[in-house]
Amino acid sequence: MKRNSWKKIFVLVLALALVCGSLVFWSDREKDRVVWTPIRMQRQQLILDAGHGGEDGGAVSLTGVAESTINLAIAQKLDTLLGFCGVAPILLRNEDISLHDPSAATLREKKVSDLHNRVSIIEGTENALVVSIHQNSFPNPAYHGAQVFFREEGESKALADLTQKSLCQGLDPDNKRTAAKIPNTVYLMKNITCPAILVECGFLTNAGEEERLRDGGYQTQIALCIASAVLKNSERNDIIK
Repeated sequence: MKRNSWKKIFVLVLALALVCGSLVFWSDREKDRVVWTPIRMQRQQLILDAGHGGEDGGAVSLTGVAESTINLAIAQKLDTLLGFCGVAPILLRNEDISLHDPSAATLREKKVSDLHNRVSIIEGTENALVVSIHQNSFPNPAYHGAQVFFREEGESKALADLTQKSLCQGLDPDNKRTAAKIPNTVYLMKNITCPAILVECGFLTNAGEEERLRDGGYQTQIALCIASAVLKNSERNDIIK
């Protein structure tokens, strides 16, 4: 990976923010606070899904770090970057929690309830666009590299292709993976109806990649690559519409 590749993506994101005017602020006197309204992606509501959480940590890295922790860190960084560029995402979770109902008792019940509630939130959001953040694992430790999956053809695939290209260019030019249709066994993607992608940011079972995925700077680079793709996709949609 070239040392300055992620910096180029960062410059691109900053440039887009400046060109678009970034954020619009106004004063909410009744609540005595400053709030802002997004000026980008006004036709869609971006939802960031940090996979797993709480009792469901997902995959475990070689050094014992739960996937859910890394997912959340990347989602939060992505939220910050996109917010700076005038996008106001919804985070399904902003802390290490499961979104299960209080009545769920066993781990299985909590996992099922969590997924049902994520689907309910997404389906209840008008004009939603979902970016789900995950980490990969595989018994063979040689496997590495980010890969993006899409829910369906059309906008989901278009965003997945952009995101895959951005991740490869920004993180690992030798990564030859391409965006792929997500398996029908993934509950969340199977049960929502809006455009959506799932980003497997890397393999927790590959020693070198696992070390990078735990690093805050590398997490920011991943977030920059995804943010760049989301912004490009938004610009293209604005032109088409």
